[in-house]
Amino acid sequence: MSTVVTSNSDRLKELGSAKIWRLLLKYSLPAVVGTVVMAIYNIIDSIVIGHAIDDPNVVSGIAVTFPVMNLATALGMLIGAGAATRISIVMGQDNKHLAEIILGNSVQLTIIIGVTYITLFAIFLDPILKVFGASPNSLPYAREFLLWVLPGMVLMNLTFSYNNVMRATGYPGKAMYTNLIGACLNALLAPLFLFGFKWGIKGAAIATDISMVVTAIFVMSHFFRKSSVLHFKRGTFAFNWQVIKSILYIGMAPFLINVAGSCINAIVNNSLLKYGGDNAIAAVVVFNRFVTIFVMVVIGICQGMQPILGYNYGSGRLDRLFGTLKLAAISALCITTLGSLIGAFNPRMIASMFMQDEAQIDCAVNCLRLTTLGFWMVGFQIVGTNFFQSLGMAGKAVFLSLTRQIIFMIPMLLILPPYFGLDGVWGCYPVCDVAATVVTAFMLTWQIKKIKREKLNTATV
Repeated sequence: MSTVVTSNSDRLKELGSAKIWRLLLKYSLPAVVGTVVMAIYNIIDSIVIGHAIDDPNVVSGIAVTFPVMNLATALGMLIGAGAATRISIVMGQDNKHLAEIILGNSVQLTIIIGVTYITLFAIFLDPILKVFGASPNSLPYAREFLLWVLPGMVLMNLTFSYNNVMRATGYPGKAMYTNLIGACLNALLAPLFLFGFKWGIKGAAIATDISMVVTAIFVMSHFFRKSSVLHFKRGTFAFNWQVIKSILYIGMAPFLINVAGSCINAIVNNSLLKYGGDNAIAAVVVFNRFVTIFVMVVIGICQGMQPILGYNYGSGRLDRLFGTLKLAAISALCITTLGSLIGAFNPRMIASMFMQDEAQIDCAVNCLRLTTLGFWMVGFQIVGTNFFQSLGMAGKAVFLSLTRQIIFMIPMLLILPPYFGLDGVWGCYPVCDVAATVVTAFMLTWQIKKIKREKLNTATV
């Protein structure tokens, strides 16, 4: 028994003592693998469906499902990100009992919210898909895919939520294996069901559902083991409204990022339908899937830095707090710069991975060349937003989350397309990337100075 306690204690103490670059690498590398693997779920579906079904409209149909699934993911992040951040902070304050109450409350919240949104989505599916830009040609494909994949989304929410908590309590490697198992299974089953069994678009959805079941079982079993740093205990499942509010408050930032993204996708898809038709909507699939890989790498870095920031902020170690932030920001900037360069110089190769129709490929090539012009800045913007979230400053994180997606994008979509047509829609992306990054840099600089002043004043007193 003593060996386990010592081991669990060391897992947390290293957050305040190990070298920052080694610690960030240890926590971020498994997180990066995990988040990229999660992205592969959708990417595999898009690639396999685009080549297995000989109808250009199927790619447009998949494009329309992206914002709907993004809403489901957002609801998972509302609990998962909030719980992981709160647990990191209270563990830094050496309050394990409160951390276990947060753990117990999170599972109930995830299930309740998941069952609710799945029911509502199933009832109002066609109107929702039309709002997100489904045309009469693409609607049947979008409807069929979502009807089969929606039941598994609550399991994806559980996996995401508790993967974050697993990582925050000192198991980054195990969190990585959870997602890796599911993605590998999906990569095997999707081609089998589409090409082998000829199940069509529902085959890709069923493959995703099976993968979700396996990953959910794997991650949840971890928290039933008494040897884990945190595990489910009697008395921690009863609703504690203060805990629930703290989870929702912090989780609101990533939740709103994804909700805003879904709303913008609806507006963008309708603009694309107006100025470029179904081919333009198909082109945005290529852009979204391509940049998702790089964004997920950055999110993995942020998930790796989150427990380090939360723990050291809770224990007052500002040198380690700012050192972690600097290293994460530089790493993220390098990742999105690489994505921007690949998108600018290899657009045709990327587009050909997802679609067969030449007209769609030409449209996607133009899309990638324009939309990735400012993408190199996005890494810094994401890290800046997650810095505030990791410190429990949800209001500021929410504001930064909305700058690019809502505050800048909506006006640009009203201004540029009427003058520049389809190129105007694509041009909104780099304009908003630049504007949001400038705002993030300003707020981050101001907050760092404020934290340093507060620390100095406390030391003087």
